[in-house]
Amino acid sequence: MTGVHNHVNFPEELAIGPLLPRETYSTCDFGDKQQLVFGAEAQREGIETYGIAGRVWEAAYLVTSYIDNPCTWEFDPPLIDKHLSGHKRIFLELGSGTGIVAAKIAQAAALSGRDLVIATDLPEVCPLLEKNLLVTPKGDSGNTQVTLVRPLSWGSYDHAINIVRELKLVDDPSGHEHGCITHIICSDLVYFPELLAPLLCTLLHLTSPPSVSLFESQPRVIISYKIRSLSKETPFWSAFGLWFSFEPVIARKIDANNSSSEWERFGSDIGGDDDLAFIFVARRRPESLNWTIPLENVDLLGGVGARGTCGKKSDETFETLLLMGLGE
Repeated sequence: MTGVHNHVNFPEELAIGPLLPRETYSTCDFGDKQQLVFGAEAQREGIETYGIAGRVWEAAYLVTSYIDNPCTWEFDPPLIDKHLSGHKRIFLELGSGTGIVAAKIAQAAALSGRDLVIATDLPEVCPLLEKNLLVTPKGDSGNTQVTLVRPLSWGSYDHAINIVRELKLVDDPSGHEHGCITHIICSDLVYFPELLAPLLCTLLHLTSPPSVSLFESQPRVIISYKIRSLSKETPFWSAFGLWFSFEPVIARKIDANNSSSEWERFGSDIGGDDDLAFIFVARRRPESLNWTIPLENVDLLGGVGARGTCGKKSDETFETLLLMGLGE
């Protein structure tokens, strides 16, 4: 969860402390060195220097469990499509903050020897990511490097396209040498009203040509989300659903006898009624690639340009999911 330096990252009367895995739902498991990087003392120092970007948030622990894919759980849909198992996977995370989610992805991606994780945040937060992820500074992106850090301010087309051009994240007819973005990860980013439109704008930038190839499937957008204020957050989902189709991840537990429980929304047992959490998996609606993305934030959140028309409109997917009981 990140925002504008000295504004959203440092809201008035900021009074937050570290959040550890035992305080929330998680199977997060790191080595001793990374435990120190993301532990209580490291978070306290991070909060002092980087504000809310220096804290690990609830939905981050939820999505690390999804990434871990423990043998005691079965997910639908899974993080990785089976048909992508032989392809290079490129994960780009928005608002990486401390880097705990990017670190977990890199831990899994390193096993393949070909995947790449790109952690992004505001330029002033990138030093925290570089420190925590122990990556090579910009300019030295060798083939063996698993994780990179790059600045990406939400709403900045230049930041998004610079990453695409630098790393050549477009279709290569000669053999797909560089590959395309396959996953866009968002963890606890939907909250501050003034950042909802810029966040959606960046998601549209990263799922529109030239960021994506017309010859490859659209990236999966993974959004780990904890409800904090529906009145503030619903406008994002009402606009997001116009451009993206999305569904919650469901899961079931598997015991030692290989017996499985009933399917339930993953995150449904994170806490009480005041702790509703989701992981959504989304893809860009193919027809939306022909729509004009409005320049004004108020128009984007109002649905202008969606469905190819200039009128205001909204999508009801999120509200329908809540009414169906998937939020219980």
